[in-house]
Amino acid sequence: APAVMPPPVAPIVSATAPTPDPRVGLKSGRWDAAQAAWNMRMISTTPPRGKVLGATHSDLAFAGKYAIQGNYNGFEIYDISKPAKPALVQSYLCPASQDDVSVYKNLLFLSSESTNSRSDCGFGGVPDPVSKERVRGIRVFDIADVKHPKLVTSVQTCRGSHTHTVVTQPGDNDNVYIYVSGSAGVRSADELPGCADGGIDDPNTSRFRLEVIRVPLAAPAQAAIVSSPRIFQGLAVPPRSAERDASDARDRAAAAAAAAAAGRGEGRGAGAGAGQGAGRGRGNTGPPTGPTQCHDITVYPEVGLAGGACGGYGLLLDIHDAAHPVRIDAAADANMSFWHSATFSNDGKKILFTDEWGGGGQPRCRATDKMEWGADALFTIESNKLKFHTYYKMPAAQTAQENCVAHNGSLIPIPGREVMVQGWYQGGVSVFDWTDVDHPMEIAYFDRGPIDATRMISGGSWSAYWYNGVIVSSEIARGLDIYELVPSGLISENELAAAKTVKMDYWNTQDQQRFVWPPSFALARAYLDQLTRSNGLGSETTTAARTTLANAERQSGSQRKAALTQLASQLSAAAAAARDQAKVRTLSAAVTDLANVQR
Repeated sequence: APAVMPPPVAPIVSATAPTPDPRVGLKSGRWDAAQAAWNMRMISTTPPRGKVLGATHSDLAFAGKYAIQGNYNGFEIYDISKPAKPALVQSYLCPASQDDVSVYKNLLFLSSESTNSRSDCGFGGVPDPVSKERVRGIRVFDIADVKHPKLVTSVQTCRGSHTHTVVTQPGDNDNVYIYVSGSAGVRSADELPGCADGGIDDPNTSRFRLEVIRVPLAAPAQAAIVSSPRIFQGLAVPPRSAERDASDARDRAAAAAAAAAAGRGEGRGAGAGAGQGAGRGRGNTGPPTGPTQCHDITVYPEVGLAGGACGGYGLLLDIHDAAHPVRIDAAADANMSFWHSATFSNDGKKILFTDEWGGGGQPRCRATDKMEWGADALFTIESNKLKFHTYYKMPAAQTAQENCVAHNGSLIPIPGREVMVQGWYQGGVSVFDWTDVDHPMEIAYFDRGPIDATRMISGGSWSAYWYNGVIVSSEIARGLDIYELVPSGLISENELAAAKTVKMDYWNTQDQQRFVWPPSFALARAYLDQLTRSNGLGSETTTAARTTLANAERQSGSQRKAALTQLASQLSAAAAAARDQAKVRTLSAAVTDLANVQR
């Protein structure tokens, strides 16, 4: 990386998307690629400099003032208390794929799936086909001292851990649980007793199941598998479309031709990971079946549900008993190639599934790619059933040299709305509103040009998450990016101020926590801004409410409380004649709460 990074581009700020889209045709470059930004600003970009240099950056987790970035060579811990100047606190070597990372209090959990992952976190791999030195599963670290992480234990699983999810159980303060999603082949029973590479009818098979680990918080070294629920029973081969199959075939042929031209035979390239929806019974032989594992699972303990993104299906799970999740519904879609991850709405009544068509190694955002390919699928949850509504896809056409597809993202705590930020690999970072589940709309973005204009080099945003006021993105090749949203006609200054009142002690996006907004003047004004934007309440009433709020903020004690109490009563009365009665009642409740905290 250069000693001095190029300055970030100034964002375009507007209520309508810029046309033509400035993301199209950006100049390439690893460090000096052209940039495009709309309604969001880059605060800092930190190139790779630690011990893990040269390997793929993967997912993110957060604890206190720290961002923890996974990497195929280990993980790094950054102090992001000053977002403009993140400080690298620890770069910990522990080669494995894909070193998916999560945290809970003083514990850090790390996924290991590859056969060359060593128990001592060393390099050199594990050459023996059966070895006690190999780790495939979950490593548990104590990071009470972030500068000196300590490996506590490793929990071995039969298929390793591609990803994992920390699960908190309401009412259980003594344990956390980990749902392990392993997609590798089944290891030998000589290496790990009990592993069996059987078909779906084999009750002992290590396929077609989920591994659940219980971690006693007072004794994390005793972490162990407590159940292996068979959540895939009865799922048929997922549907496919002829058009999608033809596209996959063209991409595989193009990848093979490119690899042959480069003199290295057929490689992964384009088409890798495509069509991973169906599994097979034993050793990838026999008739196709439904999925044999999940890629990732997002849990929402406060509503007792989980969304399993499981290859050819999106699953809805009941997790009221965290150790024994139960499938209650499943959705399949011929337009979805590889159900990858999930995000619930804050009220738990909607869910979004991503489609990582091509495993992250394909260009799936070209002008020739349909908008429902490699996109997000939006559902409502009605009587514990998934009801499909529409798709959302980052709308800017990317080049054939940019791996681009839906990937990891999180909600942003804009009150009263479902706003999400999401990484799209080299498609950049997209922020969109899916409050109206039938009409999702992009409202901000940041993008760079391709790393190389002549060939595919993997890069871009693996994951982009909101954490305590900023957006943090794990850039596969370029390091760690931090952004902030800027006020616009689509997100107001008050909405952003209210979002920043939501403070998390820790954050794993796959262990979704309910956003709760403390009473504040910003919260009340945010709801007023939304009512003004939607014409949900008469202009005279909203203007009067703003004046009353401003006057009350200048007051104190009993005077402020009386003014707010009167305003809440007036708003409650005005709700009956309003176009958006529900939002006016929400505003009235927010003003009441604000009045009640006055002393």
